[in-house]
Amino acid sequence: MAPDTLATSHAVRGGWRRRTLALSLAACALGLPLAGQAADAWPTKPIQLLIPYPPGGSTDLIARPLSIRLQERLGQPVLLEYKPGAGGSVASQALARSKPDGYTFIMVLAAHAINDSLYPKLPYNTRKDFAPVSLVANLPMIVAGSKSLKARTIPELIAEAKANPGKLTFGSAGNGNTGHLAAELFSSMAGIKMTHVPFKGSAGVVNAMLAGEIDLTFDSISTSWPHVKDGRMNGLAVTSAQRSPLAPNVPTMQEQGVKGFDINGWYAILAPAGTPPAIVDRMSREIAAAVAEPALKAQLAASGYVPVGSTPEQLGQHIDAEMVRWAKVVKASGAKVE
Repeated sequence: MAPDTLATSHAVRGGWRRRTLALSLAACALGLPLAGQAADAWPTKPIQLLIPYPPGGSTDLIARPLSIRLQERLGQPVLLEYKPGAGGSVASQALARSKPDGYTFIMVLAAHAINDSLYPKLPYNTRKDFAPVSLVANLPMIVAGSKSLKARTIPELIAEAKANPGKLTFGSAGNGNTGHLAAELFSSMAGIKMTHVPFKGSAGVVNAMLAGEIDLTFDSISTSWPHVKDGRMNGLAVTSAQRSPLAPNVPTMQEQGVKGFDINGWYAILAPAGTPPAIVDRMSREIAAAVAEPALKAQLAASGYVPVGSTPEQLGQHIDAEMVRWAKVVKASGAKVE
């Protein structure tokens, strides 16, 4: 580990330790149970997991089986509540305003880190208003074309877009989501112009693709691959540096000449800032244990997910790094959200 990374890691861990100690001392002074004791009793009622996109998309495919495993491990229902809108920021705002008692969490995507630089003003602070809990999984994206799109490869797509500036349309699950930014970055790197058509979730994108209403999409492989496999869409590329085991015959963007293009979606769980660290730590351990279960791991892998699991500190560092990375992408691509 590099010295600066090691220093950051120690600083983050130290911050969590100091925070835990402060809460424990405050609890003693007030005659309240210590955080560890609170975590031992937690949970005593159903837990709410906010989902920032509508049912039927890639978030749903991972949130539903995970919620079932967490319910089994925690002994309380884990209820999904869908709050789509504004690239996930509607649900994030709802979490930021929630009581930090360990009964409200959110599953965020890479868009959570993107939104900080994409939107001129967010109704929350991406760093200060949330407590990182755990990474859940990574997920490559696939560039899928409708059956009416002539291009079958990335070089052919670039040639068609250059011949018809702005004519080709691409759909995404919403302004500022990973698919939107991935397509904008590709357009910038390839020197082409395409027209963005935002939807309120991946399900809307897939339906529009099947109906021939849009030409292509940079979508989660979990939602578009089944239609590529069945021949109702064409798989042009995957966005990760390596080919996906789910679609081994689909080449990467880099293999087709777009050098340095490497984008994965990711899924993580956050809590409101101020949630007792002992509860955050326990939830993190339960998530990591759940995604490591062979049955769930196999279920997720069948949809293209790569289960991860992490500590709260590791997730916090990951989000910070993603915010820096996507800020550069937003600036370079010129992507904007009104």
